Amino acid sequence: MTAEPVLSPENRRDVTAETEQYREPAISVSGLRKVYGATVALHDLTLTVQPGEIFGFLGPNGAGKTTAVKLITGLAHPTSGEGSVLGRPLGSRAGRRELGYLPELFRFQEWLTASELLDVHGELAGVPRAERQARITELLELVGLADRARDRVGAFSKGMQQRVGLAQALMGRPRLVILDEPTSALDPIGRRDVRNIIQRLKADGVTVFLNSHLLSEVELVCDRVAFVNGGRVVREGRVEDLLTDRLELHVRAEGLTPAVLDDLRRHWRLISQAGDHLLLAMTRPEEAGDVARFLVGQGVTLLELLPRRSNLEQLFVELVEGSNDGRVDVRPLDHARSGT
Repeated sequence: MTAEPVLSPENRRDVTAETEQYREPAISVSGLRKVYGATVALHDLTLTVQPGEIFGFLGPNGAGKTTAVKLITGLAHPTSGEGSVLGRPLGSRAGRRELGYLPELFRFQEWLTASELLDVHGELAGVPRAERQARITELLELVGLADRARDRVGAFSKGMQQRVGLAQALMGRPRLVILDEPTSALDPIGRRDVRNIIQRLKADGVTVFLNSHLLSEVELVCDRVAFVNGGRVVREGRVEDLLTDRLELHVRAEGLTPAVLDDLRRHWRLISQAGDHLLLAMTRPEEAGDVARFLVGQGVTLLELLPRRSNLEQLFVELVEGSNDGRVDVRPLDHARSGT
């Protein structure tokens, strides 16, 4: 992949003008519920994605993410609830016209070349015939397939198919792009290039809704994220806010008796223990010294003390496991912090 812009200079949006024109949320849903027979696939989904942001949609398998994407893209209709995409009702043709979508499980016509595939999708997206070839060339260059334009898609590797899939999602110059596991088949260099494309989309004023299990990638690229489990959002917020004050302390020590651990729990939250390894939650870096003094005072032999900041993967596990057993406060970050 190359570092070319997502849109050529003559086709780049006037982002300032569009920001003024489109003040409504890119995605806004409230109380979305989807029932298939006796199965509740989505319980009560409420979230808002602002225009021009990169939004991560995270959750375990079976959490309702795929169902939510189907409702947002108009591939399914909600049992109850309401919502809008780019200011238009869910499922409306006008809303879908400005939406680009790369599903996790895609299957392109294997007999088409990469260029022919993008031409088909360009026609479906309403790109004028006179503009399509230039757009195809631009996008194949962007995703690193310029030299494979005349090769049949059926001969592509999974990673190459994912690249051409990303190109088709951008073919109609959408204002909203929904990417479902866009880097699952890519190597580290390919993942880096996709991150760069996503960031350039944002620079062009495009909203990106990203669903991925690669939380390290999400942490690098997303402005905000929502964690969903059991068909509802259990926490959402800006990535930097979610990880602020989430300090952890890795401790390795000898002599951690049950009595010492019980006393330790009275002062700090014990996240996990495995033999002589402990993981404690802290609110400030200075607490590492307090922990060290406490353990030494208890006669414990301290072997290692390593403060570190939590990441999205650790928060993901905590929120999902906590929401399953009722320990997590199921509210947006600002309300959860204030206790309101």
